[in-house]
Amino acid sequence: MYFKRVLHNILIYKKELILNIIFSMLYAFFSALAFLSLMPMLEVLFNGSPKINIKPNYENYDSTGTFLEDWLNFQVSSFSGNDTENAILFVVGTVIILFFLKNLTNYFSLFFSTLIRNSVIKDIKEKVFDKIIVLPLKYFSENKKGDLIARMSSDVLEVQTSYLSIVEIFIRDPLTIVFTLGTMFIISFKLTLFVLFFIPISGLVISFIGKSLKKKSLIVQREQAELMSITEEVINGIKVIKTFLSENFFKSKFRKSNSKFLRFSNKLVNRQNIASPLSEFLGILVIGVLLWYGGKLVLIDMELKPAAFITYMGLAYGVLTPAKSISKAFYSLKKGNAAAERVFEIIDLDSEFKNDIDKEEINEFTDKIEFNKVSFSYEKNKVLKNLSFELNKGEVVAIVGLSGSGKSTLVNLIPKFYSYGEGEILIDGKNINNLSIKDIRKLISIVSQESILFNSSIKENILLDKLDSNNSVLEESSIAANAFDFIHENNEGFEYNVGDNGVNLSGGQKQRIAIARAIASKCPILILDEATSALDSKSEKLVQDALDRIMKEKTSIVIAHRLSTIKNADKILVLDDGEIIESGSHSELLNLNGIYSNLIKLQSIS
Repeated sequence: MYFKRVLHNILIYKKELILNIIFSMLYAFFSALAFLSLMPMLEVLFNGSPKINIKPNYENYDSTGTFLEDWLNFQVSSFSGNDTENAILFVVGTVIILFFLKNLTNYFSLFFSTLIRNSVIKDIKEKVFDKIIVLPLKYFSENKKGDLIARMSSDVLEVQTSYLSIVEIFIRDPLTIVFTLGTMFIISFKLTLFVLFFIPISGLVISFIGKSLKKKSLIVQREQAELMSITEEVINGIKVIKTFLSENFFKSKFRKSNSKFLRFSNKLVNRQNIASPLSEFLGILVIGVLLWYGGKLVLIDMELKPAAFITYMGLAYGVLTPAKSISKAFYSLKKGNAAAERVFEIIDLDSEFKNDIDKEEINEFTDKIEFNKVSFSYEKNKVLKNLSFELNKGEVVAIVGLSGSGKSTLVNLIPKFYSYGEGEILIDGKNINNLSIKDIRKLISIVSQESILFNSSIKENILLDKLDSNNSVLEESSIAANAFDFIHENNEGFEYNVGDNGVNLSGGQKQRIAIARAIASKCPILILDEATSALDSKSEKLVQDALDRIMKEKTSIVIAHRLSTIKNADKILVLDDGEIIESGSHSELLNLNGIYSNLIKLQSIS
């Protein structure tokens, strides 16, 4: 099934495929002809038959073998006359030319198959990446990042090695076998029928061994993904590992997985290793039977000339190499199925934009956001319960509560990172379930506690896909985010590369770049998810000043760890165990003397 899908990708490159087939046919033709050219040398030069000086005439199919033999002898006789040296030069020259043409056509055949193979693997990589980037956020929280990376890298590479590398074999080698068998039929119909009797038996033996390869390959691919997941976790958490001296624990964890990978790999490779010697042994077995039956036709029945039999044996042995390649290719096909299954499993996943077609449009935010009895469950755990509140345009709503109370989950519902189960969320009176995800996200910018920066320039990190924006947007957003000065402390300015996840910047600088990104997006709705909680006092002040500046122009939802930063919010929602238990302004909530008041007192004591 998966090979058919890869084949569909191959058929896109019709021009290259046609040229590959043409050169493969020429290669197969010249391979058979190169062996056939030896027959006149054996017949004429060594007096196996008299020289023929009269051009033979073709009579019917039954006399094809005799006609071809006489025609070749006639050509040599015509060229050499009675000069044996000329005859040798003619035959040797013919053989050299034929082998040159065989190898030349082989090169062009490989040239076009390489173009096809590399182009198809490029297309598959792009399909996998394109799907990964549009998967719902839920997928990434439920699956290991290392497994995704493994599918994108090692599994795609396995598809290239096991599937695409055998495309040339499945095109060229069957043609070689067909041309060679055709020539063998011409020389001896009876002997070739005898050969064909043994080929299905060999195929059944090879097929029996190959059946278990897919299952074993799938286990190996999964274990390799587990290895990559462990490595990715260690790299991400290296500081924690070093802090708690957990190096030996993770070494043991990696080695345990690596040992399983080794064990499964050895089983798989040993099974694969059977392919080559088995197919060669079966081929030699066929050659042995041929020697017995062919010798009988030459020496006893006198139905076949010695020179024709020697040529026939050369052709029969020449069939072994492509036959062996095809048998190994079937092993690769079984192995490739496992990797292809994991690759196409990603490609076949639904995009989060799948249901965006024919959705109601929303191009601007003019009124308010409403939560009306909204509930959300993660698996069987109810995280949000019956939430109702409003956020008018231009207002600032703060959300506070203890860890695990559902604050981040609440704000993740607005841009449709997750789908809620009950109630409704309205933007300007429109249910977000009836709106396009892309339209909604065009209205929202987010600054989170962890500033995600990409390994590229400051300019790219601020503008992202809006790189064609003029410099004034870049400068205005960086000034508003209190980032302009530190950006230009470096001679490269906006072209300065921030490194992997912003490693070349401090925490406060990374956060201000993230704020500049939110400003440059010009979205009317701003979500701040504990944007200052991980900063020192000096950095926090610079970041908070920038946030206060942009919140004046936007409708803002703020999750705050430090409650001192939300005193001026128009409304504060206090969450506990997924429910809104208090709501009001800072002063109103203090007067309630409830959870919010207690949180303020606790932070004041701190």
